[in-house]
Amino acid sequence: MKNYVITVNGTAYDVTVEESGESAAPAAAPKAAAAPAPKKAAAPAGGTPINAPMRGTIVEVKVKVGDKVTNGTVVAVLEAMKMENDIVCDKDGTVAAVLVNKGDAIETGAAVITIN
Repeated sequence: MKNYVITVNGTAYDVTVEESGESAAPAAAPKAAAAPAPKKAAAPAGGTPINAPMRGTIVEVKVKVGDKVTNGTVVAVLEAMKMENDIVCDKDGTVAAVLVNKGDAIETGAAVITIN
């Protein structure tokens, strides 16, 4: 039996690995809760979602509920791989809901806003 301390995303875990004649699979026992998963925001019914093109962190939300938007309007800024990327609206409408906040980690395809 061997003990290891493994750090994942800044969280340290004590791991005990035991060899067995039946299986060579390691057994891990984390001491701390894992980091929360990035958001997969769902679009509310009745609106058309504007989705994130990639996984990243929201660094700025540029619209609020009730704002008029047109095709090409930047609705939020997403940081991915140390680069800032604009999330743009692909149609005209009115912002029905803002589904993210500054600092949120989101997945590819997550709804950022919905428009009517």
